[in-house]
Parts: sequence; C-alpha cells; structure tokens
Amino acid sequence: MAEKAGDASKQDGGQSPRGLTDDEVKQVLQKPDEATKDFIMQQTMLRVKDPRKSLEFYSKVLGMTLLKKIDMPSGKFTLYFMGYENEADIPKDENERTAWALSRPATIELTHNWGTENDPEQSYHNGNKDPRGFGHIGIAVKDVYASCERFEKLGVKFVKTPDGGSMKGLAFIEDPDGYWIEIFNPNHTSKLVAK
Repeated sequence: MAEKAGDASKQDGGQSPRGLTDDEVKQVLQKPDEATKDFIMQQTMLRVKDPRKSLEFYSKVLGMTLLKKIDMPSGKFTLYFMGYENEADIPKDENERTAWALSRPATIELTHNWGTENDPEQSYHNGNKDPRGFGHIGIAVKDVYASCERFEKLGVKFVKTPDGGSMKGLAFIEDPDGYWIEIFNPNHTSKLVAK
C-alpha cells in the first residue's frame, strides 16, 4: 500500500509512472490450477534477534496468540508461530497442535537463531532500505486512531502516523527488529484506493 509512484515506473524500465493497466493484469493472470484449490497463505517468516522482545510485541502490542513453539536443536533455532486464533481452540496434544498451528491462515513465523540476542553486531534488513525487497505486513483494525493512541502509550515506534504523509487514516509502526507493520481499517482504506 505504501509503494511510491516512482517505484512502479521501475517495473517497466522507467517508461511510465504507473503500474499495469487492468487489461495488462488480465493478460498476465492465470486461472488457478485445480491442483491448488486447497492451498492457503499460511505464514510469513521473520527472523528476530531477541525472542523475548518479539513475543512481547506480537502478543501485547498486536494481540496475537502463540500457536506453537518448535525448537530445532540440530539447526540451533526456534520457531514461534503467532496468529489471531482463540487460545481455547488450541489442541492440547502436541502433535495435533503442530498440525493445527501449521494449518492456520496468515500466521507470523518468528524465527530465532540461538545466540543472536547476545550479538551486538546482529541485525536484520527490513526490506525498506536499499536494496529494497520485503516491505511490511498489514494488520486490519476497527479504529486506526484509537489503535495508534494505544501504540503510542506502549512506546511503539512509528514510521508513519495516521495523519502523516499523503495517505491519511493509516499508519506504519515498527516491531523490535525494525520490520514495518501497516495499521489500517479496510473500510477506510477501500475509500482511499477508490479515489
């Protein structure tokens, strides 16, 4: 959502300051193969330096639940699957819980490589500085302004406040590793896009 107009022109060799036309989109889109009918967007993996800070942020600030923790001693890392699920729905049996957690749509997989929390040189690229790549995850909320007031009280770092920049009514915050999180209301944002 936060892509600059200049970034779109890079897609077509700088010839035009726009994205694809609707007709161009129709030309390149493919009808989903029947073999993909049961696919879901299950996870986005983010490497985190300190799991204590990240787990607190994603649970306390964003309200996510820990769906499953998986230790991988052979690789010296731990995975923390976070998402918006009711804690009461989490299976008690660990095997069932693993399968359940890995079947939930739109989860965040926080990956902690052991020891990074003690390495002052360790940091991760958030994708919003050159070379650009990954941009952000998006969290839909009912009231962007009320959510941002709460974030401010919790000491969350803002990249963009709801009234900053040209797109009003949406915000960007940072997690402890500097990954950007867009905070938006789907109804308000749909009006911005329709303009």
